[in-house]
Amino acid sequence: MSSDRLGRGLEALIRPKAERTKSKIVRSRSSEKPGVTKIPLKDIQPNPNQPRRDFDENTLAELVASIKEKGVLTPITVRETDNGFEVVAGERRWRAAKKLRLRAIPAYVVAIKNDAEIMEMALIENIQRDDLNPLEESDAFAVLNSKFGLSHSAIAKSVGKKRVTITNALRLLKLPPEIRKSIRVGEISGGHGRAVLQAKTMSGMIRLWKKIVKEELSVRAAETLIKSESKTAKKKKIIKLKSTHQIRAVENQLIEQLGTKVKLRPGKKGGSIEIIYFSNEDLDRILDLFASLP
Repeated sequence: MSSDRLGRGLEALIRPKAERTKSKIVRSRSSEKPGVTKIPLKDIQPNPNQPRRDFDENTLAELVASIKEKGVLTPITVRETDNGFEVVAGERRWRAAKKLRLRAIPAYVVAIKNDAEIMEMALIENIQRDDLNPLEESDAFAVLNSKFGLSHSAIAKSVGKKRVTITNALRLLKLPPEIRKSIRVGEISGGHGRAVLQAKTMSGMIRLWKKIVKEELSVRAAETLIKSESKTAKKKKIIKLKSTHQIRAVENQLIEQLGTKVKLRPGKKGGSIEIIYFSNEDLDRILDLFASLP
């Protein structure tokens, strides 16, 4: 999908009337806004790749009350499918309308068919509204990366963020389940999660997380704590490569960390490290790893 088109927002993807194919479902044209169509709620299905996973019942109840009083002021965005329509953006409004048992809802119909594209659009709409928690963003980025094959750079370009931001967001998925849940429910922030990751071990992460929650530490305080603990816990030993076995051990450690072939070339006073990449995407991934280092 063109990044230029994404950069102009959802409006750039809305099909003009002349381009839209005539639907088999009878719909009435809304007189409130140009390009808006009223679609029967029974003909709309949710997006299975919706980035938002948690729909707070209290805020949803508030939205229901608002719509009951004022109506749906902001149309949802849908795409046409063989069986009707699928929500691209505005699932909370759609859910609220269903709770009120409305017959139809105003909507923009966008011309997209690709699942990766609909995922990107739903993600962009939520990000532009600051409407996702850090874990929901991370999950969405992971789907775009693993399921749809988008690199960190491609995701960053699509959603208007820096590549390192995408990499750091994906790192949160390496946290233990209880810490991920803590971020998801808003007990700690994504910044806390990235600080916790510096503990390296699962037990260390859990211990640091519990301390953050108990003492209500700020992100900066958590980062300072883990750095001071790392300094006092152990003094790094200087590695002296005296044998082939030691060289191979260090190479294997680097291979495990970087996920690619690494060659260590020791010299008399120093040496060099050769990192091999096998494609531009692989290089991109390795650069992301370095960029995410604390």
